[in-house]
Amino acid sequence: MRNLDKYKGVIPAFYACYDSEGNISPEGVKALTRYFVEKGVKGVYVNGSSGECIYQSVEDKKIILENVMKAAEGKLTVIAHVACNNTKDSMELASHAESLGVDAIAAIPPIYFRLPEHAIAEYWNDISSAAPNTDFVIYNIPQLAGVALTMNLFSEMRKNPRVIGVKNSSMPVQDIQMFKAEAGEDYVIFNGPDEQFISGRVIGAEGAIGGTYGAMPELFLKMDEYVRANELEKAREIQYAVDAIIYKMCSAHGNMYAVIKAILKINENLELGGVRKPLPSLVDADMAIVEEAAEMIRDAKEKYLG
Repeated sequence: MRNLDKYKGVIPAFYACYDSEGNISPEGVKALTRYFVEKGVKGVYVNGSSGECIYQSVEDKKIILENVMKAAEGKLTVIAHVACNNTKDSMELASHAESLGVDAIAAIPPIYFRLPEHAIAEYWNDISSAAPNTDFVIYNIPQLAGVALTMNLFSEMRKNPRVIGVKNSSMPVQDIQMFKAEAGEDYVIFNGPDEQFISGRVIGAEGAIGGTYGAMPELFLKMDEYVRANELEKAREIQYAVDAIIYKMCSAHGNMYAVIKAILKINENLELGGVRKPLPSLVDADMAIVEEAAEMIRDAKEKYLG
């Protein structure tokens, strides 16, 4: 049995941090990392969807991860998403991540061309081979990647001893149960969709990685605490409040991550910039939504955390 405890808990997906010119802000990255350390989360998932990964260069991703590792000072589990849409760049990022001492690397399947499963397995195993001493997490997000992790592909990937689990962001909660039943206790399954945090945890996910956790980590930590204590009615009440906040954040003209960064500026005094084009930026009319969502978070924390 492997020791997977460092992955079991609330792991926010890390946001891309930009300066006033839209370049990566090392100071913003370090400030956000310290914020997560102070909030007491289990770890961070760096350069994934919430980090606008498909709009970042290889060098951008290296700068982000280097500054996360500097600021984390070993106090967070760090999972680095290293997938690019070609194997060479992905392997370069995997090797770089291992050189920095991350806990795990992760990767979505290649997007655009619909590759056969044997080619996806080869892609993931090539990436893993570039970080031979580092755990590997499969990232299953079929609604965006265009291809789903099947049981056959999962079985093939488990032949790689570095594979330790799945970040499951498919919408059916049943998928978590199926992956868990198939893999057993020697693997960790992460819940992906934030709106079903407690559902995923109850059905078998030992950890959770999500893009809205960063805006309100205390609420997800409290839900996790209630799930562990089997106080599911209390957990469900917070889940409903969190979902209402997420729906509000998604109602803006601008991208949800632009909304979240604006909320963090209001509620936490964090300067993280906007989002990178072609993601849509906030417009003036969005500020009312930002203010309302920020207030909803403050009210929920006051209500549920005392």
